[in-house]
Amino acid sequence: MFYLLSGMILIFSVMTVTSRRILRSAVYLLFVLVATSGIYFMMNYNFLAAVQLTVYAGGIVVLIIFSILLTSHISERAKMAGIKQSLLSALAVVAGAMLTLIVIFRYSFVRSSQQAIAYDVKTIGRHLVSYGSDGYALPFEVVSILLLAAMIGAIVVARKESKIK
Repeated sequence: MFYLLSGMILIFSVMTVTSRRILRSAVYLLFVLVATSGIYFMMNYNFLAAVQLTVYAGGIVVLIIFSILLTSHISERAKMAGIKQSLLSALAVVAGAMLTLIVIFRYSFVRSSQQAIAYDVKTIGRHLVSYGSDGYALPFEVVSILLLAAMIGAIVVARKESKIK
């Protein structure tokens, strides 16, 4: 099952960035996120898998698709990148992959006593709604305001284009 999900992630990731149709790219991204949550379920990270499905696969991809439908035509195709841009992109990918592999192979992956602490859902919930030093409520609020601003901007751009026509 791991190899199937990993293969899906790799194939649909490549299809996401190489598709010329933006709506198809968003759907391929949805498949990548669902397969990622499948890997989380396999590792018994049920809470993280549920968050992956609801927040990313459910909310963010729907927001992306809604924004695409508001701002562009469904049949619109993206322009193909030129040779220079393709070579620079390939160089950046190879450099990023090499950096990632170097970091992974140099890290010792020794479990410390701090990592042995098990968190239950109640503890995770407290951290998500607290504003203290271990809380994540403030970053979630900032991200939600950013997404709201992006949606309002997409609506304004879509309205301006429709008035010009």
